[in-house]
Amino acid sequence: MKRSFYHYLMTRRDPNKKDEVTLFANAVEDDGSFPKQSEDYNEVSAYLELNGHYLPNMDVYDEAWNQYLDHDSH
Repeated sequence: MKRSFYHYLMTRRDPNKKDEVTLFANAVEDDGSFPKQSEDYNEVSAYLELNGHYLPNMDVYDEAWNQYLDHDSH
């Protein structure tokens, strides 16, 4: 079974790194409404467009999603 995007993103947290995906992961950890069980790009994208005030732009999400797909394909 594939893990959720949220579960993958939590592996990217790091209080010391400052790249965009890590900052995104750190912010998502504090978002209690994030769709934690979702494996669906469109569902997470729609959520972030309405609630992702901490996301500087959707390119960061796209980059993180591609890393999620690459990581889980191994």
